[in-house]
Amino acid sequence: MKPLPLLAGLLAGIATFAAAAHTPYLAPSDFAPQPGATIALDAAFAETFFVPESAFDGSTFEVTGPDGKAIAPDKVQPFKLRVVAEHVLPKTPGTYRFSTGPRLGAFFRTWEINGKRESSRDADARIPAGAKIISDFRSLTRADTYVSIGAPDRAALAPRGEGLELVAIDHPNDLYVGEHFAFTVQYDGKPLAGQKVEITEATWTSDRKPQVIELTTDANGKATMELKQAGTWLALSRHRTPAPADAGVSEYSNSTTLSFRVLAQ
Repeated sequence: MKPLPLLAGLLAGIATFAAAAHTPYLAPSDFAPQPGATIALDAAFAETFFVPESAFDGSTFEVTGPDGKAIAPDKVQPFKLRVVAEHVLPKTPGTYRFSTGPRLGAFFRTWEINGKRESSRDADARIPAGAKIISDFRSLTRADTYVSIGAPDRAALAPRGEGLELVAIDHPNDLYVGEHFAFTVQYDGKPLAGQKVEITEATWTSDRKPQVIELTTDANGKATMELKQAGTWLALSRHRTPAPADAGVSEYSNSTTLSFRVLAQ
């Protein structure tokens, strides 16, 4: 792919920003399934939740059960706009974490040279020597959700200690209006202070503007959402980190999401 001249580069920059703003999600068909039920989950990127726009492909899905062990779901089927995972749940009560696993995505490179701004999403493109780097990163995304059979338990909530993650303090399957949902944002097991978290109401339609709540973690990486409205929600956090030496980019743009439900009292 050839570098783009100034006008085309600016337009591509706008498109790149829009693509980067697409948020990953994993939405279960039921947050409280019956023992032995088959659960289906949609995995996609979108701007309106949960209206899929691009499939979350190229990753390894997993299910972590009450025993803390991670296994592959029974079936993962990719489609153009979404990936559907299906899994027959055991009859064992407790909480199960479903995850897309980490997905390395698009490259985003923008630079200025000789008074012109140029952009490329070509994985093999290199920023010219002497250019001023505007951006040089690759997306790294993961989406999680939890379902519980019977009373929720906490084994599947244990942090991975790897990458960017939202670690629940209050159980995501035990949230009610009038209470709160506390969690921490961690990277490689360490809390992130001053980290932005955006929590968006899921409307399943584009004809109504969803409610959006913006939070910032404290010095211990903790944030708390006051639960004022029942419904399904998606929590998102993004965090830039240096990329490995062989990554071909300077940074990773890490994104993680957690879909959860709030019930009326």
